[in-house]
Amino acid sequence: MRGNARLKAMDLDVEALKARLAALKTEHRDLDDVIARLAERGPFDQLQLQRLKKRKLLLKDQISKIESELLPDIIA
Repeated sequence: MRGNARLKAMDLDVEALKARLAALKTEHRDLDDVIARLAERGPFDQLQLQRLKKRKLLLKDQISKIESELLPDIIA
């Protein structure tokens, strides 16, 4: 039964990673929209725009990390 419990824990970990990935992708997409609207609006706060872009890059890095964890290693 120990192996079965371990498999269930791994499944929960994978599901948690998938949920986190979905949330990060949503936030990344939302930030993209905010940045686009801010740039269209004319005069805007350059510092705010930089912070949003930096946050977007951080999200992209987190997304890539989780995606690589979810993909099985392929031995070439």
